[in-house]
Amino acid sequence: LEDGNATIEGAFDALNRDQWLHLACHGMPNRQQPFESSFAMRDRPLMIKDTIRSNWQNPQFAFLTACHTTVGDEESPDELIHLAPAMRFRSVRGSMWSVDDKIVQEVVSAFYENMVDEGRLDCTRAAMALQKAV
Repeated sequence: LEDGNATIEGAFDALNRDQWLHLACHGMPNRQQPFESSFAMRDRPLMIKDTIRSNWQNPQFAFLTACHTTVGDEESPDELIHLAPAMRFRSVRGSMWSVDDKIVQEVVSAFYENMVDEGRLDCTRAAMALQKAV
């Protein structure tokens, strides 16, 4: 989804059709109200509480090239209420810190090249693909 289509409704429509998600936007953790941690969308933030209420069918893979998608609270760094696990996908890859747009483009390109197996994208290759890309 790009530009005007990058809305909450557009994202949910796409996720009701597809099993893969790649978000390249700003991630905004909220340490005081973790369920209000969000991704920046065109119309309003996509919050964790929105994803929990979703009815996605068999979501397989999410790649979150948004800042701070796997960061918990400093007092409870292993807390599971943050952006990456809230997506409830079979496999999720995210970032623990701010990411540089230019570098992310290079990493994402290499990542997806390494995700291909016999001409098809394979989410079981995500860990290896990200390691090789980095």
